[in-house]
Amino acid sequence: MLDLKRLRCVLLRCMTTYTIQDVSRHSGLSEPTLRYYEDVGLVGPIARDERSGHRRYRSADIDTLDALACLRAVGVGIDDMRTYLANRARGRSAAGAQRDLLLRHAERIEGEIAAQRARLDYLREKAALWDARDRGDGAAEDEAVRRLVDVVGGLGVAR
Repeated sequence: MLDLKRLRCVLLRCMTTYTIQDVSRHSGLSEPTLRYYEDVGLVGPIARDERSGHRRYRSADIDTLDALACLRAVGVGIDDMRTYLANRARGRSAAGAQRDLLLRHAERIEGEIAAQRARLDYLREKAALWDARDRGDGAAEDEAVRRLVDVVGGLGVAR
């Protein structure tokens, strides 16, 4: 006689699913973020366990979430994540759009790096000024002030 309960168990093992905790640990995305991404339609709908109602992620869901985790790590917002996934689904025909989307974010990050570089330069020059003062070196202090005037312009602060 066919044991349907045993057959169901065997079939489910062949089709591996993962809990929200498993996916959170794997992706680095928090459980609330995983739920939110499903709520806003970035992933899913995620299958549910018939008895408990808990989410059961499949390999394809994890693949999508891995891409989203990388996009999130570089500061891509929800709308652009949605565009990225749509382009990804379109494949080669969306390659140009996908490239442009990613390059736009690369340019944004380049701007952030430049701003951070200006902040770092300011801190180093300010420390050099105080180092010169600590040593009582007037010439080095004057040179540090001159460099600081140049650096402050990179901060976008009115002088």
